[in-house]
Amino acid sequence: MAEEKVNKGENTEEEVLENTNNTDEVETQTPDTEAEEKESSSKKKKSKKDKKEAKIEELGEKLQEIQDKHLRLQAEFDNFRRRTIKEKADLIKSGGETVLVNILPVIDDFERAIDSLKEVADEDAGKQGTLLIYNKFQEFLKQNNVKEIEALHQDFDVDLHEALTKIPAPEDKLKGKVVDVISKGYCLNEKVIRFAKVVIGE
Repeated sequence: MAEEKVNKGENTEEEVLENTNNTDEVETQTPDTEAEEKESSSKKKKSKKDKKEAKIEELGEKLQEIQDKHLRLQAEFDNFRRRTIKEKADLIKSGGETVLVNILPVIDDFERAIDSLKEVADEDAGKQGTLLIYNKFQEFLKQNNVKEIEALHQDFDVDLHEALTKIPAPEDKLKGKVVDVISKGYCLNEKVIRFAKVVIGE
């Protein structure tokens, strides 16, 4: 009985020793596992950070592209708006150009009629009526900003004059200048609507 008790006591001491060894082993293992866990958690955090940074960069690039597109569209719209405003202004300025150009031959006919009536007395009713209508036409042209192009004895200008022929100049000072006007030219708001048909001296 006593031996059994002793054995029991020995067993208990051995068990205690084994238990302490086991706890030492557990204690020695725990720091390694903790370090591994920390490393794995830091790796996970790093990988999450990398993913977030990559996502931020991607979104930044997309934002830059959208801003560039927006700026280009804004610039295109501004150009379009300016162009349409200019076109509208040009239309307003020269809106009645076709009508005014078609009236010019009538003015020419009136001027020829007045030239033919030079010898007629000023009291003549026909001459007075012709002059009255001619003056009204002239006033109408002024109101619509139509101006006659000065040509006679002026330097020949291809932007304003159309040369029909050349003749010997009656004077040296008229060389290269307009010596005769066959048909008058007109401008509408500084735009030539009909060139002056002229004869140049040489």
